[in-house]
Amino acid sequence: MNDSTPPGTQLRVGRLTKAHGLKGAIKLELFTDDPGRRFVPGAVFTLQVPTSSPWHGKTLELVELRWYNQQPVGFFKGVADRSAAETLAKAILWIDQDAAEQSDEEDAWFDHQLVGLKVVRDGAEVGTIARLEHLPAQDLLIVKTPSGDVMVPFVKAIVPSVDVKARIVTVTPPIGLFEEIPAEPEADAEPETDAAASAGDTEG
Repeated sequence: MNDSTPPGTQLRVGRLTKAHGLKGAIKLELFTDDPGRRFVPGAVFTLQVPTSSPWHGKTLELVELRWYNQQPVGFFKGVADRSAAETLAKAILWIDQDAAEQSDEEDAWFDHQLVGLKVVRDGAEVGTIARLEHLPAQDLLIVKTPSGDVMVPFVKAIVPSVDVKARIVTVTPPIGLFEEIPAEPEADAEPETDAAASAGDTEG
């Protein structure tokens, strides 16, 4: 990966999407049920950005979180204008937490809590979680199976249940994600031949 991904003791809480206005504000996509606690003035976030980004290896301090038409917008220290804000587009925000702490937010887990969990489909085990890949668009569960690693989009429609205590992740993947779809038998060529013959008769 070209991104600098923080270790598993950090929790992903948001993503910067695009610049808002001319004063350095940036629209946010929140991955937390408690923005009032996570996004307070002075909060410092670790940035997941490509290694080519000027922000690679740096942190970002929140000055203020505002809401415009129910859309969260952040103002950050050192981001004074639109040009600076645009360099942060698609950056993912992480916060430091104790590895022993359990997330109290719905549908939020630390990487280390998920690695090693059994992956179950229709009541049958299909593999175990080897690692997570955090991409700008979505997260991927990398599931180790007897036939190799499978990349599973970590979305509710495909991963409806995560039970950390039982160490089971339930998946409802589309056909073909965990197995090869058998090739359909070739259609009988005779009807096509008859159609071609009919066309020949018409032309004559």
